[in-house]
Amino acid sequence: MREQQGLTLTRRHLLKGVVGGAAGLVLGASQRVSAAAPQGVSGSSSVQRLADDLFVLQLPGEANLVLQTSANGVVLVDGGSAKVADALMKMIGDLSSGGRRADAGRRADAEVQTLFNTHWHPEQTGLNEAIGKAGKTIIAHENTRLWLSTDITWSWNGQRFTRLPKVAQPNKTFYTTGQLDSGIRYGYIPDAAHTDGDMYVYFPTQNVLAVGDVLSNQGWPIVDWQTGGWIGGIAGATQRLQTLANDQTRIVPGRGPVMSLADLKVQATMYATIYDRLTTLLNKGRGPSEAVAAKPTKEFDAQMGNPDEFVRRAFESLWAYLSPDA
Repeated sequence: MREQQGLTLTRRHLLKGVVGGAAGLVLGASQRVSAAAPQGVSGSSSVQRLADDLFVLQLPGEANLVLQTSANGVVLVDGGSAKVADALMKMIGDLSSGGRRADAGRRADAEVQTLFNTHWHPEQTGLNEAIGKAGKTIIAHENTRLWLSTDITWSWNGQRFTRLPKVAQPNKTFYTTGQLDSGIRYGYIPDAAHTDGDMYVYFPTQNVLAVGDVLSNQGWPIVDWQTGGWIGGIAGATQRLQTLANDQTRIVPGRGPVMSLADLKVQATMYATIYDRLTTLLNKGRGPSEAVAAKPTKEFDAQMGNPDEFVRRAFESLWAYLSPDA
């Protein structure tokens, strides 16, 4: 349970009443330009231009990043992992300055002024320390800040995550919604799809919605029930996000190609089906291994890949919500 300023969020509150029964329009078409990977990054990187000032950066093995350039500096949604931080900063500088090197330090419009952490995972927070030390703004939901201020160990594989130093933790947090002076809007996704600190960032002029790992358009997502995520939250979030989009919205997932509202609706149907099947198995007294053997994702596997790890974590997430203190 977490309490801040009178707000209490628990798995039981989220569970209550639940368990039971891309076309580009700004430019006419999105433009994708293959790019050599920055130094220190193996494989091919790409930059997809969604508007004159808005890009999706895809580095090998990394989550999607969304970057907006302006005369006032760069707004960045997620910061990649720490291992690519230096390479990513160079890539951002080159992109925001049109490939021109500044003779005396970095250009003002090439500096990241605002960084969003869509959740606490290392693939989203690798630039936090550099941005924090530069005195810039790091925005996240308060739950994300709390997770980044503590050590975490995943029960299913023993992987450990060390808390970030104070300077690298988000320095501007929120609970429901917020807006930058530029008009960029952001908000909490309370369904707890990926973690209990998920957020979206919406660029209204370009009609682009960035949602981090709440959505994956390339393989099955991680269901991080250790920090609040669960399969019911994935099903709920795919429904909720539809209320933030229209037929022209480009939706940037954490992984894979940019999505349309139609793509999102397909995923919503898929996850609702999987959620219903897993809760049925749970109510029959089945366990994670039996859930995997039941193949509750069988008609989706050809597109999404091997489901075994996803199904196991998704089933365990139901346990985590039914018995969060067990």
